[in-house]
Amino acid sequence: MGKSDTDEAADPLDPELIPALQETELVSPLQVGAPGLWRRYRRLPRNVFAISLVSLLNDVSSEIIYPLLPFFLNTTLGVSPKVLGSIEGAAESVSSLLKLFAGHFSDRFGKRKIFVVCGYVLSSFARPLLAFTTNWQQVLAIRLSDRVGKGVRTAPRDAMIADTVAIQERGLAFGLHRAMDHTGAVLGPLIGYVLVLLFAADRNALVAKDFTRIFLLASIPALAAVLVVSFFVRESDKPKRAVDSVPDTTIDTVAPPIRLSLRGFDGNFKCFLVIIALFTLSNSSDFFLLLRARDAGVSVLSTSLLWAALHGSKVLSSIFGGDLSDRLGRKRLIVSGWILYSAVYGGFAFVSNPISVWILFLIYGIYFGLAEGAEKALVADLVRPEQRGTAYGLYNLAFGITVFPASLLMGTLWDWRGPKTAFLVSATLGATAALLMLMLVRTRGHSQALESQG
Repeated sequence: MGKSDTDEAADPLDPELIPALQETELVSPLQVGAPGLWRRYRRLPRNVFAISLVSLLNDVSSEIIYPLLPFFLNTTLGVSPKVLGSIEGAAESVSSLLKLFAGHFSDRFGKRKIFVVCGYVLSSFARPLLAFTTNWQQVLAIRLSDRVGKGVRTAPRDAMIADTVAIQERGLAFGLHRAMDHTGAVLGPLIGYVLVLLFAADRNALVAKDFTRIFLLASIPALAAVLVVSFFVRESDKPKRAVDSVPDTTIDTVAPPIRLSLRGFDGNFKCFLVIIALFTLSNSSDFFLLLRARDAGVSVLSTSLLWAALHGSKVLSSIFGGDLSDRLGRKRLIVSGWILYSAVYGGFAFVSNPISVWILFLIYGIYFGLAEGAEKALVADLVRPEQRGTAYGLYNLAFGITVFPASLLMGTLWDWRGPKTAFLVSATLGATAALLMLMLVRTRGHSQALESQG
């Protein structure tokens, strides 16, 4: 069988490239392949670890709240699944739109840290206000503020990670970041579980004052994240190419000015964005998975443990997924993850007992490990280095275009035809996007060409 275009997809460890990379001491023979995985992690720059620690702390805070929030809205405030989906969809849409502008201006100004710090500060001060809400409109306003913070920081942060490492470490760096982020999402629900045990009189029927105490305590790790990003994360240097010491004398081009538009990007990247938007239409809020788990017999108390298990699966799969995307190709990992996602959503259409819910949640976590880091690394692969902030903004905008319709569609179908139909429609959309990604997005040789132009 001949080589497919995914065999070398965005893979800087191509056999033909390894000798040149070894001359620059960026890759040693021991680092090529799985046995050198942990050695490669240790070689990552300190800034990658600092940014990852910030994400861990912030996620501890948000994930104490997140598993409990749908029950707070549904039982305490009387919010229907349709309104619940609208709240999350609107919040994520605002976040995605702001990522475009923040990423673009981080390119224009050549500064990324200020956006990252401001984003974490805004989220950290907005989140504790959930403790004092009495209606869903207030929750919506606070969730919007929280997501505005995320929108301001995310694209510049991802561009900062891509700036800090060379191309052959890119998947590894994003894999580490996602693993640390999900580690926070493991610790958060576990802390939430302990707080429920400590404060709730009825652990399966929390009342308003229980939620108030828990939401206030959740602000502590968020404040720690602000301190770390302010004092330990450094502004990224100029973007690094795969082989900086090997000059390319055959290319003498002047990069076009950075614009807030798609004009400076090729058709391949635009096709990737359209397919991302289609997949996101299948990817509604995880609130619906939690409600489905409750309907299948998982108690409110056990929900925090279930959420922690999901993110434990994300951690393990992300550690290996980022490295695999460096060695096997980004597209292969993304398509595999999306197909797995579709299978999981198909399973949720028919789930009927707690054991099945736990199995599906653990498999669902593997999807994130395969696809999340690979998607982010592929964005950097498909564009020139000076476009990265804008590219990550456009990538997140592709989510923003359909993230609200996705949750609204899921909630509407749930109310109209029931959860089975809602999950089957999402599974079909996800599988369609995976097929289009496999057929239409080109990756072979694309990243090396763009890196040399940078």
